[in-house]
Amino acid sequence: MTAVVQDRRPAPARTAAPPADVRPRVRRLGLRPPVPLAAGSGVALLLVVWAVGSATGLIDPRVLSAPWTVVTTGVDLAVDGRLVENLAVSLGRAAQGLVWGVLAGVLLALLSGLSRLGEALLDGPIQVKRAVPNLALLPLLILWFGIGEEMKVVTIALGVFIPVYIHTHNGLRSIDKRYVELAETLRLDRRRFVAHVVLPGALPGFLLGLRFAVTGSLLALVVVEQVNGTAGIGYMMELARTYGQTEVIVVGLVVYGVLGYTADRAVRLLQRRALSWRRTLED
Repeated sequence: MTAVVQDRRPAPARTAAPPADVRPRVRRLGLRPPVPLAAGSGVALLLVVWAVGSATGLIDPRVLSAPWTVVTTGVDLAVDGRLVENLAVSLGRAAQGLVWGVLAGVLLALLSGLSRLGEALLDGPIQVKRAVPNLALLPLLILWFGIGEEMKVVTIALGVFIPVYIHTHNGLRSIDKRYVELAETLRLDRRRFVAHVVLPGALPGFLLGLRFAVTGSLLALVVVEQVNGTAGIGYMMELARTYGQTEVIVVGLVVYGVLGYTADRAVRLLQRRALSWRRTLED
């Protein structure tokens, strides 16, 4: 009998297979990343319909001014300084309300999210406020603060702090348990645990709330600037309504839309930079 010679050479080391790209699976599921050029296609289509309707007479200029009339009016308002002056006032109000609202939302979310006592005392009243629209609070705010700038800033801040609080609080309460177990294994004290685990884990929720807060600040701005205002884009639109100047009203709407879109894109860029470690369909 011939002896069977066994091959004693070490087996080649198995190399870990490279992680499969998520994009082919995303495509198979019918979910595709957004195409940059498609982001403005809906707006472009709307402008085309508006222009064609105005040119053919299907849209009454007394109901909606033609786009070229709106552009000409906007240029005239910018040249004589009225648009720039009112825009500066509106941006100042929105910025003040946004800053105070974000600070209040983050502070209350930390007090409620990091303490059971804080949650028991704060979360209930804030949820009640969430169910009450700011428009319903305007009469009371006018009685408390009058009709000046203070009332307007407070109203904007109230529209901002709710989404910041809700999403930041949710981020604090939804930290992955694996990170908690890892912190316990490393024997981190409470201060280091909050600083290195809890707060970074709540960052996605805060940034999402910030996106809603930016929109909320502009929505509140539209309301307060039409209540006994003396300056601002809303005041300009209300004055134009008195004189039947539809084109000026549309200019104000376009300004609000551009402000909201620009602010949202800025927050999304910040969100993408701050959360670069997360892979989403937009990456």
